[in-house]
Amino acid sequence: MKVILCADIKNVGRKDEVINASDGYARNFLFPRKLAVPADKENMSKLQAKQESKEYKRGLELEEAKKVANKLNEITLEIKTKSGENGKLFGSITSKEISQNLEEQYKIIVDKKKINLKEPIKNIGTTIVDIKLFEGVTAKLKVMIIEGN
Repeated sequence: MKVILCADIKNVGRKDEVINASDGYARNFLFPRKLAVPADKENMSKLQAKQESKEYKRGLELEEAKKVANKLNEITLEIKTKSGENGKLFGSITSKEISQNLEEQYKIIVDKKKINLKEPIKNIGTTIVDIKLFEGVTAKLKVMIIEGN
């Protein structure tokens, strides 16, 4: 019997997947626990609509990520901080501070977890930071650390 899973089931399948299950397993276990529904015309059309909607939303998110990536590639973010001798900073610049400065200066909101810093910035100068916005969309942001108050 073909069924559409309503939840992830270990060793069986993932949510919204169409599988072949034995009649007894489907009727006695999956259906009573609302873990699956029969794969009839109505449920298949609902599944198809759900997948199309998901794909459409994913396309919109991808377009938005590409626009933000183009903006980030063009700008240079300036961060003012205190420093000591030889251009060493007191403390360091982390992805959280880069995210906050992007929002303050350019009104671009980027989650700090998407900013790929191998290690915090500890010197004055320009650094190029990778920002992974979406699957397959990465931006390179120039971060200029300058002496300030």
